[in-house]
Amino acid sequence: MSEASEHDKAVQLVLHPLSFALRVLKSFMANQGLLLAGAVAYYALLSIVPLLILTVFVLSHLVDQAELFAVLGRYLEWLVPSQSQAVLADVETFLHNGLGVGALLVGTMLFFSSLAFSGLEKAMCIIFSHRTRTKSRHFLVSAVLPYCFVLLLGVTLLVVTLASALLQAMAQESIVFFGHPWSLGRISGGLFYGLGVLIETLVLAGLYLVIPVGRTRLNHALIGGFSAAVLWEILRHLLVWYLSHLSKVSVVYGSLTTAVVVLFSMELAATLLLLGAQVIAEYEQLKSLPAAH
Repeated sequence: MSEASEHDKAVQLVLHPLSFALRVLKSFMANQGLLLAGAVAYYALLSIVPLLILTVFVLSHLVDQAELFAVLGRYLEWLVPSQSQAVLADVETFLHNGLGVGALLVGTMLFFSSLAFSGLEKAMCIIFSHRTRTKSRHFLVSAVLPYCFVLLLGVTLLVVTLASALLQAMAQESIVFFGHPWSLGRISGGLFYGLGVLIETLVLAGLYLVIPVGRTRLNHALIGGFSAAVLWEILRHLLVWYLSHLSKVSVVYGSLTTAVVVLFSMELAATLLLLGAQVIAEYEQLKSLPAAH
C-alpha cells in the first residue's frame, strides 16, 4: 500500500481512532518510551535551577524582579505542580545571597541543558526511525540548537512577563454594562490561562518541528503540541489533586520530597512530549487503504 494523502489519513483517523491509539501505544512501548522519558527528565531536573537562576539574573535587568518571580511561579506550577515555590525559593536564596553568576554556574546550565536536549534528540531519532533515508543533521546544528531554544524561552518569558503586567492592570478595571459594574478580573484570569496553554502548545510544536531530523509538517506539529498540552493539563490537575489529598510523599521522602515530585512531574511531561512525537510518527506512516472493487 502506498503512503496515504492527508485527506486519507484524516479519514482513517476519524474512522478508526481506537486502532490508531493502540498502534501509537504499541510503538511507544516498543521504542522504550518510558525509559527515554526518564533520561530526558533526569537531565532536565539537573539543569532547571541553574537555568532559572540565569534567566532571572538576566531578565531582572529588564523587568521588575518581583513581577518576574510572580510569572515564573504561575507557569512553573504548570511544570512542577505543588513544588514551584520550593524551586523558586532556592533561586531567590541564591540571588539574594549575592553569590553572583559565575562561569561554573553558566557551565553547569550549558552542560546539563545540552545533555537534556541531546537525550531528547536521540529519543526523537528512535521514534522517527522511519525517516532514516533523510540526510543526517550536521553536528554543529545539534550542538547549537539547545542554546537557541533556551534563548527563545528567555525571550518568551520576557514577553509573558510584560503581558502579565498588562493583564494585571486590566484586572483592576471594570466596565459598566446595563447600569451594573463588571470587574475585568475574571476575564484577565481566563486570558492568562489561555496564554499559558497557547505558549505550552507553541513550545511543544516548536520542539516537534526542530528536534527530529527531517521535515515535520507545521499542522502535524501543532496538532501534536496541542494534544500533548491538553493531556498534560488533565494530568497536571489530577496530580495536584492527588498530592493535595491522597499522597504521603512528604512522609516517605522527607527532605527529598521536592526533588522526587519535580522529577516525577518532569518524567510525566517528558512522556507526554515523546508520546505526542509518536502520534506524529504513526500518522506520517499511515498507508492508503486498498481500493474497493
